Amino acid sequence: MSGKRVLIVDDEPNIVLSLEFLMKKAGFEVEVARNGREALAALDRDPPDLLLLDVMMPEIDGFEVCERIRARPEWRRTRIVMLTARGRESERERGLALGADAYVTKPFSTRELVDKVRGMLEGEG
Repeated sequence: MSGKRVLIVDDEPNIVLSLEFLMKKAGFEVEVARNGREALAALDRDPPDLLLLDVMMPEIDGFEVCERIRARPEWRRTRIVMLTARGRESERERGLALGADAYVTKPFSTRELVDKVRGMLEGEG
């Protein structure tokens, strides 16, 4: 499990702090991006194994970040878990249609989120 990298993309400092703590505690390397532009720059530098991607962000929202990631072949192995406070089915479907691997509604169970991330990364070599 060691060495798996998670990029947390969220503009809410409290959420970033709690997600960062959770993922580090679960044994992942963690990087943080505060918005979509930072997330895409981080992917350009060194693509993570998985993104925890907030939907509602200024400038470039999570849907657009997801779409841009899926448009680049070199990023296709990066898993995407979209996080949102809006749990409408239409938004969930849109995220999954754009290529998200999972869609989690806030507030979420921290243990369930860690289990989901672990499960998505365990099958990878």
